[in-house]
Amino acid sequence: MEPTTMKRRTFGVLTTGALVAATGATKAADKKTLRFVQNGNLTILDPIWTTAYVTRNHGYFIYDTLFAMDEQNAIKPQMVDKYEVSTDKTLWTFTLRDGLEWHDGKPVTADDCIASVKRWGARDTMGQKLMDFVKEMKPVDAKTFTMQLKEPYGLVLDSLGKPSSNVPFMMPKAVADTDPFKQISSQIGSGPFIYVNAESKPGEKHVYVKNPKYKPRTDAASGLAGGKIVKVDRVEIIEMPDPQQQVNAIIAGEIDLIEQPPHDLLPVLKADKGVTLVNWNPLGQQFVIRFNHVQPPFNNPKVRLAGLYCMRQEDYLKATVGSPEFYKVSSAAFVAGTPNAFDAPNGMLIKPDFEKSKALLKEAGYDGTPVVLMQSTTLPVLTNTAPVTKALLEQGGFKVDMQSMDWQTLVTRRTKKDPPNQGGWNVFHTFSVAADILNPISCTYMAANGDKAWFGWPNDPEMEKLRDSYAKETDPAKAKELAHTVQNRALETAQYGWIGQWYGPGVARKNVTGWLKAPVPVMWNIDKA
Repeated sequence: MEPTTMKRRTFGVLTTGALVAATGATKAADKKTLRFVQNGNLTILDPIWTTAYVTRNHGYFIYDTLFAMDEQNAIKPQMVDKYEVSTDKTLWTFTLRDGLEWHDGKPVTADDCIASVKRWGARDTMGQKLMDFVKEMKPVDAKTFTMQLKEPYGLVLDSLGKPSSNVPFMMPKAVADTDPFKQISSQIGSGPFIYVNAESKPGEKHVYVKNPKYKPRTDAASGLAGGKIVKVDRVEIIEMPDPQQQVNAIIAGEIDLIEQPPHDLLPVLKADKGVTLVNWNPLGQQFVIRFNHVQPPFNNPKVRLAGLYCMRQEDYLKATVGSPEFYKVSSAAFVAGTPNAFDAPNGMLIKPDFEKSKALLKEAGYDGTPVVLMQSTTLPVLTNTAPVTKALLEQGGFKVDMQSMDWQTLVTRRTKKDPPNQGGWNVFHTFSVAADILNPISCTYMAANGDKAWFGWPNDPEMEKLRDSYAKETDPAKAKELAHTVQNRALETAQYGWIGQWYGPGVARKNVTGWLKAPVPVMWNIDKA
């Protein structure tokens, strides 16, 4: 989800002795370099300010997390050495591991972690819900802090170990104290890689070197958890937007990894003996259609519902993915095959009802003003979603003004609440990795807290009550029922639409091994012969 392209800008990073030494040594020796092409250009380096997946990937290079999700989707301690919870489940105490250091050599402290959690909690929907239950956080000593809750909350560890956007990455307090709605300028973290600002050129490449002082956990790497052992000296993210060029480059050995090549080029890669396909994210992804709830006509729930009655998932999946081998038609918001999966009633999102859509538009008084549909042209898996939506909505009685733009322009424009004819928007598409949307709290699109909600800004107090109930519920069976109720509420108010699950392997040169199964393409544990 959400790669970015933008004009070049400079990102600050402390050029400490350790950084200079690490960079110089690596460059001089020309040791193992891993060259990686991800889905889109990396231009925003603040993983709290944006949910862009390319920025999330960057975050996993240079930052670390208190907890992390392993390959079995279990939450495990990461920066935390031990934790305790009181018998009434309201006081949590966290103690950090020994030897945690920022890239500038300063120790990681409890104050740093408290500030980081607060900044993340102001932007992320799962973080916001956690912070609703937090009374206070305070340090006990340099390595220990407490989180006092107002009442028991069942998703404390799930929140702090959230695997994908936004990720609760730990930052130095001076950085984490930055206004959550303004971008940070420093790239100082405590993670397994150091960002080399001097060699990075947005639009061309981003350079990371192994952090020589990073102390990984002793347990084996699993998913995003366990020991983050870096087995190469240097990673370069190569910005190469043309998919055919990517395929040509990896076959020629000019690059080592591609995050997710287009499905129509997979046969070419399968036929080449020098590369191998890697199913690094077996849970897959889900396409999403998002409406703007604050601007006409989608501020009217009947118009949003008319939009959902036009949806036919297979049209999207055939147009974007192609082969049924790599997609699944499913009306479950919380991902087919997982505990909270429920089918929507009456074939909604699967079988369109254009006459119902037209009737709802008439009831709503829709005046025929074209809805502004933003189309991304620089992210291959999303490029064909908007044309499908245009065709479906028009069959249902809408007039549609599809406006094409690069993904970064879309990412910037979707933040605006202005009327569409003044630079705003009505509807756009994105996608999420399945690990982000497994329940009503982690799923960004289910939040309906108005201005604090994700772009589209739905405001539904009833939905927020349901999400609170889910968060408090400790009985798995009752929690599952609440998840079903949340999904039904989202359909009733047409909060957004989930329009198909899809899967796509990455590709690696045959001499590259160790790509971990996780919802994020991480570069530790990977070796290059």
